[in-house]
Amino acid sequence: MLKNRRQLLRPFFEEQHLDLLLIEHPVNLRYLSGFSGSEGSLLLTADGAGWFVCDSRYTVQATAEVAGLTVLERSRRHEAVAELAGSVGAHRIGFEAAHTTVTAHRTLAEQLAGCELLPIGPELERIRDLKDAGELKLLEQVAALASAALEAVLPGLRPGVTEAAFALELEFEMRRRGADASGFDIIVASGERGAMPHGRASGKVIRAGELVTIDFGAVLAGYHSDETVTVAVGEIGEEQRRVYETVKTAHDLAIAAVKPGISCRDLDAVARDHIAAQGYGDYFGHGLGHGVGLDIHEKPVISPRSDAVVAEGMVFTIEPGIYLPGRCGVRIEDTVAVTADGCRLLTRIDKGLKSL
Repeated sequence: MLKNRRQLLRPFFEEQHLDLLLIEHPVNLRYLSGFSGSEGSLLLTADGAGWFVCDSRYTVQATAEVAGLTVLERSRRHEAVAELAGSVGAHRIGFEAAHTTVTAHRTLAEQLAGCELLPIGPELERIRDLKDAGELKLLEQVAALASAALEAVLPGLRPGVTEAAFALELEFEMRRRGADASGFDIIVASGERGAMPHGRASGKVIRAGELVTIDFGAVLAGYHSDETVTVAVGEIGEEQRRVYETVKTAHDLAIAAVKPGISCRDLDAVARDHIAAQGYGDYFGHGLGHGVGLDIHEKPVISPRSDAVVAEGMVFTIEPGIYLPGRCGVRIEDTVAVTADGCRLLTRIDKGLKSL
């Protein structure tokens, strides 16, 4: 499987006439080699073979995890990369432009004097756009785990509880159910704080009559889940209910529109146009969704500016929202896997309005 993934890199070798490709970003290392640690250098040839270089902290781990590559222990990784490049007579070496700092590039250039360093841009990340069967299984498992965790702790969301206390209980529950970690800082935004799309859980006390937006996810074997529910604590007003129903309809229309061949721009418009028609167009400022995988935010981006086209095997979120400053906010989010004729939900919680 990993060698098949490395074969996806062949077009970069052919288009830029590369001799070698250097990979060091941890997420790409994991995707292409199986290594789950935080630091290493992967030096690949056009046929998917190559070397994994790490220092002594990671030798045992790399030997166990890295498949189909030679593992080398070296205290100075970039010196080792230069030695390997010289040993095969390499002259053109690609590197990850999106993840290489100026300092790292300067060091590489010094070590690889006589070699031309070719930047491979954001298109390198696109090899992860389509998830294979193993990835889809993990994404489904982690989404189910996180959904079940929220459902278990949701009865504890009541007046008098702080946002931070509820977020902590949710994180504990995900860990108790086997998650490696929370996927990101959990968002719990109640009442007027609901107008903050990224309103991380605070010390605010949740009150009766408020909407509470909970954006959460877990990590399992490197793969992320992402889901958002908005619930009512006690009785809510007519405006809050109308905002919720507008977002819920936009969410449902967008999920029904997901299919291979639709542009991400047009998919975004399905939800955005409905929200605008209800008079809330100025209050939905972010894109409709984003890819999910080894990173919590991956390609494709579902937004008015996206040039991407939906394809079978993609996994992304559908998350419309309305945010009314000083009043309330609603976001409803599911993660979907694109199938041959539509999509299936990976996240599990029913998105009808719940009153606690």
